Amino acid sequence: GEGGGDKENGGSRRGGRNERDLGSERDRDYVNLTGAQFDALNSDQQRLAARRLLVFSRVEPRHKLRLVELLQSQGHIVAMTGDGVNDAPAIFKADIGIAMGSGTAVARGASSMVLANDDFSTIVEAVSEGRVLFQNTKQFIRYMISSNVGEVVAILLASLLGLPEILSPIQLLWVNLVTDGLPATALGFNKPDRDVMSIAPRNPEDPIVTRWLLWRYCVVGTYVGVATVAGQVWWFLSYPRGPMMTWHAATTSGKCVSLRSSSSANPATPLFENGFNCDAFAHVGPSTVAMTVVVIVEMFNALNNLSEDGSLFFTVPPWANPGLLYAIAASVVLHLLVLYVPPLAAIMGVVPLGWSEWGAVLLLSAPVLLVDELLKAMSRRGGGRAGGGKG
Repeated sequence: GEGGGDKENGGSRRGGRNERDLGSERDRDYVNLTGAQFDALNSDQQRLAARRLLVFSRVEPRHKLRLVELLQSQGHIVAMTGDGVNDAPAIFKADIGIAMGSGTAVARGASSMVLANDDFSTIVEAVSEGRVLFQNTKQFIRYMISSNVGEVVAILLASLLGLPEILSPIQLLWVNLVTDGLPATALGFNKPDRDVMSIAPRNPEDPIVTRWLLWRYCVVGTYVGVATVAGQVWWFLSYPRGPMMTWHAATTSGKCVSLRSSSSANPATPLFENGFNCDAFAHVGPSTVAMTVVVIVEMFNALNNLSEDGSLFFTVPPWANPGLLYAIAASVVLHLLVLYVPPLAAIMGVVPLGWSEWGAVLLLSAPVLLVDELLKAMSRRGGGRAGGGKG
């Protein structure tokens, strides 16, 4: 009877006191607020509460919308999930609005993503897939830019040094459309890095290609260009079956005819080794070596692009993307067909290569792996990954 009532009232009084204490604690720490308590805060307090809130209860649509706006004003990338009409304004305002598949049509229409299976773990999977897609896009860009920079550097460097034409237009077209195309496509199927979900979210205002990445592209591209020119120079100066001329002669090819006419030697005596005269500069051997260096060095460079910063030797091995290995094999086979099938060789202006020439090609091409490994190590040590955005 009465005692029970007193107990009940006492319990109510204690409950009321605890509720008031909890309310004051909420106001102080801003980790658990109701909509009414949030309305009672001034603007500065609301901004602070937006950063600290863990539980936001008994809210109206305007409260959810206000919370999204406060977080966005502080530089955060905001995701909002919901399933009802009252969630639609905040879902629409958020950077990533996520609606439940079983939710209302209004919520689904306001969202940028719908969870068809109503499973929140799908969001994590979607974030992972998005990061992998972004990474692979960068790897594709990196491969194509560094490869094309290499070709430009080769042509400019050969011209500046006074060397003969290093690559003909049809050879450049072959390299760009055929041998580059297959590996570049395969890079779109790279597997995610092991730490793909532990990387800090990138700032959406950051460019896809940062200054550091552009520097890396140019360093690798410069190596590709220098190696290509080195292949041509090796044929002129050091190839045992080549002219084995001097550096001065190789870089003054335009003066060869006048040099021949002014020479006091017997006109029947060759100017260079192995019976070569000025016709050595019209020989397709040096351009064949240079073209093959471009092809092989770009195959090695494709392996570099299995990961932005992961080591090819210790973290992401070549077999991590079998499709890339198949693409590289197909590109090399196509190049071999061009070299060793006479009609194709005549069209491309190349000649078959011997073992010594292949040895020089591999010796000049393989170091691109070490160049990029050094750049990756610098990136890992210096925090070169794009990131730092708030989320």
